[in-house]
Amino acid sequence: MADEYALDLEELRQLQGIAKRPRVVSLISSEIRNLEKLSKDAVIAHASQTPVPISTQARVPSNPALNYVTLASFSYDQDSDKVKIYLSLEGADQEKIESEFKAMSFDLKIHDVQGKNYRFTVPKLNSEIVPEKSKVMVKPTRIIVTLFKASKGNWLDLQFKEDKLKPSIDKEKDPMAGIMDLMKNMYEEGDDEMKKTIAKAWTDARSGKTADPLKGYR
Repeated sequence: MADEYALDLEELRQLQGIAKRPRVVSLISSEIRNLEKLSKDAVIAHASQTPVPISTQARVPSNPALNYVTLASFSYDQDSDKVKIYLSLEGADQEKIESEFKAMSFDLKIHDVQGKNYRFTVPKLNSEIVPEKSKVMVKPTRIIVTLFKASKGNWLDLQFKEDKLKPSIDKEKDPMAGIMDLMKNMYEEGDDEMKKTIAKAWTDARSGKTADPLKGYR
């Protein structure tokens, strides 16, 4: 269509050059302007219909069969607002990192580092974080993960740990079992003096020298 307009314009301009009467010249000029506009619109329409190639290359491969090397060695520091985790890894690419932050956990996957994929995950953090503020930054020789704490304070450890000295509460369990578990944990964690005291208490209880603490409840 654009080619047809070009031919028409060329012929009209030739006629414009030989026309003498003002009315004829005006009509030809008006038609030339109309054709020029139509020709321009046709070029734009043709360009808009030209398909633009869309890249389908994913930034991070989403292959569930990928193998990962676990990054077990790390260090961290903290202040009242955030925790920074340092992972030693050279050659990582920011564009090939996949991270998932949740309130009590995070999972970090680093793809294609010298032909290997790496992973660092904490399934249960010491305390809650703010996922939308947490981030990952890649440096030449290490990766820094910044976790923003949901509430200010000091973490005793990066990961949540059960309190061994806290007896488990189970209504279906023998009430004496919780006390025995507590004493066993105290014996394992205690110093020599503590172990002697607990051992003596067990011996006295078995020999009948001390009263049964649950006697009044049976």
